[in-house]
Amino acid sequence: MDKSIYNINNNDLTYGRGYVYSLQYHIVWCTEYRKQILQNGIDGEVKLMLEEIAEEYSFQILAMEVMQDHIHLLLDCKPQFRISDMVKIMKGNTARWLFLKHPELKQSLWGGHLWNPSYCAVTVSDRSREQVTRYINSQKERA
Repeated sequence: MDKSIYNINNNDLTYGRGYVYSLQYHIVWCTEYRKQILQNGIDGEVKLMLEEIAEEYSFQILAMEVMQDHIHLLLDCKPQFRISDMVKIMKGNTARWLFLKHPELKQSLWGGHLWNPSYCAVTVSDRSREQVTRYINSQKERA
């Protein structure tokens, strides 16, 4: 076993009051009906919104890509956050902001919902973080 992970000066752990952690998640969610509406500048707006949400709720976005019909995020967050709550906050706030700024989006969505109700959340280890980051950052090239 690599003893360097226990070296307090040489690790990726975050130190809080009374706890130490390293929690990263790869989260993916899609637009309702996989409609390709996150384009023509809306993708950039979503990125800015998600960065504002991350700052407000004190979690860090390590990697992000907004595709035409889905979003990839690599997040680092505190142990107090439940993933389901974080996703609900991100999806709810971005949908509300986008519908206010772009009411025409509702015409493309039959039920009036921007996001599909489901999502995928995968834990990321220190060993796989770099690979997941490269994967997320290469999404636009793959499309």
